[in-house]
Amino acid sequence: MNGLRKLFAPIDMTKGAPWRQIVAFTIPMLIGNIAQQLYNTVDSIIVGRYVGDNALAAVGSAGPILNLLLVLFVGISVGAGIMVSQYFGAREREELSWTVGSCVTLTAISSLLIMIVGPLFSRPLLELLHTPDSILGWCESYLNIILIGIAGMAYYNILSGILRGLGDSVSALLYLLVSTVLNIVLDIVFVVNFQMGVAGVSLATAIAQAISAILCLLKLMRMSEVFDFRRSYLKLHKKYAWMTIRLGLPSGLTQAILSMAMIIVQSLTNSFGELFIAANVIVMRVDGFAMMPNFSFGTAMTTFAGQNVGAREYERVEKGTKQGTWIAMGVSAVITLLILIFGKYLMGIFTETSELVDMSMRMMRILAAGYIAMAVTQSLSGVMRGAGDTLTPMWISLITTVAVRVPVAYGLAYLTRSELYPNGRCESVFFSLLFSWTLGAVITFIFYRWGKWKGKALGESVV
Repeated sequence: MNGLRKLFAPIDMTKGAPWRQIVAFTIPMLIGNIAQQLYNTVDSIIVGRYVGDNALAAVGSAGPILNLLLVLFVGISVGAGIMVSQYFGAREREELSWTVGSCVTLTAISSLLIMIVGPLFSRPLLELLHTPDSILGWCESYLNIILIGIAGMAYYNILSGILRGLGDSVSALLYLLVSTVLNIVLDIVFVVNFQMGVAGVSLATAIAQAISAILCLLKLMRMSEVFDFRRSYLKLHKKYAWMTIRLGLPSGLTQAILSMAMIIVQSLTNSFGELFIAANVIVMRVDGFAMMPNFSFGTAMTTFAGQNVGAREYERVEKGTKQGTWIAMGVSAVITLLILIFGKYLMGIFTETSELVDMSMRMMRILAAGYIAMAVTQSLSGVMRGAGDTLTPMWISLITTVAVRVPVAYGLAYLTRSELYPNGRCESVFFSLLFSWTLGAVITFIFYRWGKWKGKALGESVV
């Protein structure tokens, strides 16, 4: 019983071998991220198999718009994670309690705002992107149901972020696994049995994520040994709400601009027709799994850096950064190799159309080298964020995505136009992504070595 209780307890990452703490934290989070990716993947498989390739394209086309509308939660989640990890590392119970309470209230306000505003703009945005008429109705239906049920998705992401900031990645994993299984069951019931199509997929996702959010909330309410979760702390405290926004705003703003860039690139993607749109969806689903180790290690490095900055263990931060980054690169290399070897079988899960499978695999090979570069970017950016420097990763992301990827994508498409390809080669979309990832890794490494983030940690820590 004590062993089980310890498994679900917060992890103090200021003690023990850094690489062991980072790996122990990352493994359950990686499993959890894979499970979360299954939400979209299962949706795509069931839609592609039981509704058709156009329905698969519809679900994918809705993605960039949904990401744009979720930027508020990205900001709150990042800010909360940094503050929670640093206050936990510094053993500041009162500040930790106010931070958690303020985040819960901020999420409620943000959810209500998106539930009202989101559905009003979904169709105009889809039309602005020149979404093909054949999938426009499905896209709008998918988006609106997700947006109306946005509170579950918002609270899961933010509350699980708080749990991870406390060093508890196991509980978040358990609750996500429960909701993932529920999502798969509901997908089958709504789409296969009730034949609800794309609407059934989005309804299943909304319900499953609401369940995971409730489980996270119940867990936090039981963590009285770490902080106080009382009604008095749910008041929107100006100091802690502002700190959350200040630290999270760069990440939220980055996500907003990146989503706008994705929407612009989606317009280019749409110009290549339904087949390429569907291929893009399949590649992005497999890409989601390839990226999971990178995102997981990035989040682990944020928590590790945050807790150790809070405890003023700066040499330990640098030691853990080197160890964590090398491990992340190794794991990413293995995952990439497996995808290159078995990728065609993965593509075949989504569709029986051989032309679509071949096109998807061709695009996946273009991206392959970029995943190791992203391991460097995510790990080092995670350290900078955990130390309190959220601006540097923001500028790097904006430069590589907006100033580099979008012009390169359209430039390559323009340069490869021909009688056979009047809109250019569709590979332009993925070559631009590979170039931006590689450049991002180089710039991130330079800024990490420059050490501006250390100044943030020493002089501008939230604690």
